[in-house]
Amino acid sequence: MKYVRIGVMISIGSIILSIGINLFLTPYKVLDGGIIGIGLILHYLLGLKAGLMIIFLSIPIFFIAWIYYRKYFYNSLHGMLISSFFIDLMKPFSGIIHLAPLISSIIGGILVGLGIGLMLRIGTSTGGTDLLAQFLFEKTGINVGILIFFIDAVVILLGGLLISGETFLLSCVTILAVGLTTTFISSKSSHPV
Repeated sequence: MKYVRIGVMISIGSIILSIGINLFLTPYKVLDGGIIGIGLILHYLLGLKAGLMIIFLSIPIFFIAWIYYRKYFYNSLHGMLISSFFIDLMKPFSGIIHLAPLISSIIGGILVGLGIGLMLRIGTSTGGTDLLAQFLFEKTGINVGILIFFIDAVVILLGGLLISGETFLLSCVTILAVGLTTTFISSKSSHPV
């Protein structure tokens, strides 16, 4: 029964994250940070499927996790695969909601943060740069939150340079909303599902 609850929570978190990305971020070419952000950059610039790119870009990180951090591998693989699947599945819904870009960026960030936070509450994640930051923390001792912030900053700066200044500014708002929401949701309970 525990695994059914975990599967349901991963699915709910992934759907919420996918709604945030497809209904609120992609219509304005807004980015999230990390591997999701890189997947979105490739989607915006080359028309590639964002979810598929997230899986492809995550392979080296999961390979390292398999060799050195097996616990992280198992705890994040399902979240990454299911969220990537829903990101691509829900792509046809992009653009059905029309809000001001700033409002859309905030709502999208809140929904992405809610999805990630729900997954973190059950001990899983979407993998990607969260895993990379954990590896770097164990090697360097630098705080995971600082590492994730630095990686996210590099991704949205790259997106701003390659796409537009508006993408950069709206993405800054989005990652702030993602970070605040993720922190609030993941710390609401110390009792995982």
